[in-house]
Amino acid sequence: MMYPREGPFIMSESQQEARVRVHDLRERWRATSLASVWIRPNDWEHPAAEALAEALAEGRGVIAPAERLGAARAAVGAGITEALDDVACLYAAFGRPTDVGALRAAAIGWVGERERVPYQVATHDPSTGLPTGEYLGERLRETYGTAQRAGTTAGTSHCLLVLDVGLDSLDTWQRLARSAAIGRTLHQVFGEGHPMAAVDDGTFVVLCERGPATAELGQSLRRVVERNAEVLGLTTEVRRPTRVWVERLPGTHDDALLLLDHLAR
Repeated sequence: MMYPREGPFIMSESQQEARVRVHDLRERWRATSLASVWIRPNDWEHPAAEALAEALAEGRGVIAPAERLGAARAAVGAGITEALDDVACLYAAFGRPTDVGALRAAAIGWVGERERVPYQVATHDPSTGLPTGEYLGERLRETYGTAQRAGTTAGTSHCLLVLDVGLDSLDTWQRLARSAAIGRTLHQVFGEGHPMAAVDDGTFVVLCERGPATAELGQSLRRVVERNAEVLGLTTEVRRPTRVWVERLPGTHDDALLLLDHLAR
């Protein structure tokens, strides 16, 4: 019995249009992410990104591909802030509000990969994108040394601005989402390279120059934190009202480290 020879697979016009839509969305997503949040251009491309863009463009479930993407982002060393911001860029490119379920799935994938193969980051906390407490301690050492050489005290020129957004009974996803949001907010308010760190799950510290505007800066920070929490749908993960206060630096660097330990409790 003779069977007809199979010819090459030819996509229908509707299939071709769908492929073009996915490609265009992925390219807009990549451009948006690289222009705003993604640090490593050579590491952005991944089959999981293609799968998530395809699922969103075709109206299919995004949870599974978002979780795979979160794991892929952790595997290349991306922090949780960078990974979640990248997913938000996809929805911005698509012209829709960010799906909290997709963010949650990406965070779960990121955590799972981090637990499977820990990635060591020397100076930055991957959950916030902020410098570590140890790095802040070294910047404090520099501040005290500079003050001593100038014949003054660190407490005269600088202070610690403390932000407390902590709440009990949050699950892993809620804590990660909050950490990522606060890390992004602190970068937004203070800019890159400013001495700051997360010293506890919900407590953040910024080393600031002491001056008349310090208290006003603290209130501005509180307003931005609360506004960003509303925009990102994280109002139940952030203490309301958010607590912000100024801590005077003690007389010695060792005492400043003890103060950081105290704030972490």
